[in-house]
Order: sequence, then structure tokens, then C-alpha cells
Amino acid sequence: MSDDIYTDKERTANWGNISRNYHQKKKILDITFKICRTILLFGMCFLIIQPLLDKLSVSFMAEQDLYDSTVISIPRNFTTGNYRVASQLINFWPALFETFFIVTISSVLQIAACTLAAYGFARYKFPLKGFWFFCVMLIIVIPPQTIMASLYLNFHFFDIFGIIRLITGEPVNLLNSVWGFWLLSATGMGLKSGLYIFMLRQYFRGMPKELEEAAWVDGCGKFKTFIQIMLPDATPMLTSCFLFSFVWQWTDSFFTSLFLTNYRMLSSGIGAIAERVTQWWAATNSVTGAGVASTAPVGYVQTMIATGMLMCLAPLIILYLIAQKAFVESLSQTGIKM
Repeated sequence: MSDDIYTDKERTANWGNISRNYHQKKKILDITFKICRTILLFGMCFLIIQPLLDKLSVSFMAEQDLYDSTVISIPRNFTTGNYRVASQLINFWPALFETFFIVTISSVLQIAACTLAAYGFARYKFPLKGFWFFCVMLIIVIPPQTIMASLYLNFHFFDIFGIIRLITGEPVNLLNSVWGFWLLSATGMGLKSGLYIFMLRQYFRGMPKELEEAAWVDGCGKFKTFIQIMLPDATPMLTSCFLFSFVWQWTDSFFTSLFLTNYRMLSSGIGAIAERVTQWWAATNSVTGAGVASTAPVGYVQTMIATGMLMCLAPLIILYLIAQKAFVESLSQTGIKM
């Protein structure tokens, strides 16, 4: 009997040792996995942020630091003069307000049009529905540069079924006009509109139809149901699409060069900053007596470009910080519904 008791105690001790060893190995594996995951995420984040950090470092360097091989990332002669010069070159504050006004209206019009189209694709049946949705997919796949000639001709000689020509005698030229830019957004043909239609369509398809049926029983019509029931629930996704639209149009150069050449846009200012730096340098650093203007150093031109890009990106970063809660919520809900 004593042997049996001793055997039971020995077995209990052995199981205890096995359990402890198992938990210790599992804990070691968990710690190793977390360390590897942290290193991998840090490396990926560094690859993404490192170019931005380089530009941020260069933007605070004085000119002598640009040609000093001992200065790598931390400026030796810290200065904010680059931001003052870049602000003058791109006419920052007027361009900021004008860009914000134009892009905000365009984004609102674009999301409104895409929301209506997406709700129609998600909830209603109509002839050639699959074909029209295939056309929406083509908007995502085909780059807008392929239809640049058509856009140029259509908006240079803009007419609606011959009505404008009948009234005025000639078509209207909407090139170099904000109205052509806004018209594309309002008709669902703006930059990346196909992507927003697809995202919102998937979201509306994931919403239960019982919500609409309950609203219809309570006496709501289809439009009232869409406004009061569907839109409030889709607010996170609408916020996400609005942010995407705002950011892409803020930094866009294709439609800006086609419609907004007469307006002070930040993206246009950044594109022309190299030429403006050269002109500014020639005007402020002319060679006395020789009558020949000096040429702006390449390093200084690149510094001005980096500084201007950071000034252009700063409002977008502030916007994301304000709307990040709704943006993250929309991404999590999209992952569940889609």
C-alpha cells in the first residue's frame, strides 16, 4: 500500500514538472514571438518614416550643413529660415486657404455622388446593373491619364446635348476653371471615385435589410430611409472615404494641371518650386560686376523642395489626427462587413 502511495506522489511530482516545463517553454516562445514581431514592425515603420525624417532633418539645416560630410541627420546649425523662404516661394498661406476651399467642396461633392451610386448598386435592381458596375471597376483599373485627351476636348468645348450652343451660340470652355473640376466630382468621375463607390457599396450590402423594412413599416419613404437610417450608420465609412478623397485631391497634379492652373494650389507650387528657387537665388545672389546671376546649388534646391513638401503635408497630418477615431472605426467595420 505504501508503494502505491509513493507511486502516486511520484506521478504527481512528475506531472507537476512536466506542466512547469510546458508553461516555461510556452512563455519563452511567447516572449520570443513578441520580440520578433516588435523588431519586424519597427523595421517596417522605419522604412516608411525614414524618408520623412530625412526631409524633416534637412529642412532645419543651414546651407553650410548641406555640404558638411560630418552632418548626417542632426543639424549643426539649426535654422527655421528654410520654412520662411519656402513659404514665400509657394505663397503658402493664400495657397493653403484656396486649396482647402476648392478641395473641401470637391471632396463633399464626390462623396455625395459616390454614396448615391453605391447605395443604388447595393440595394436596387436595374437593367445592365452588372455592366455598369463593371464600368465602375474600370474607373479603378484604368489610370485617368489615358483619357486626358478626351477630358481636354470635352471640357474645352463643353456642351450639354447642344443646349449651351443653342443658347449662347458656342460651347463653354471649362478648362482652367474650378467648375470643370467640381463637375467631375459631382458626377462621380473625380479622382478615385470608383474606389469610393466600391467601398460604400460593400458597406451598404453588409447592412441588414430589416432596418429598411422597419423604416418602411413606420411610414418612411425610400429617400427618407436613406437619409435618416442608412447614412447615419455609414458615417465612419463616409468619413474614411472623405479623408481618402481629400488627401488624394490635395496632392493631385493631374486634374490640377488640367483645370486649376489659374488658381494657387499647393501641389502646383511644389511642382514649380525648383524653378522658383532658381529665380529667387538669381535675384538675391547676383554676381556683382560680372552681370551674370549665380546658379542655385542643387543641395539648396532639394532642401527647398523637401521643406515645401513638409509644409504641404502638415495640414493632412493635422486632419488625420482630428479624424483618426472615425477613420480607424471605419476600417474595423469594413473588415467585418466585407
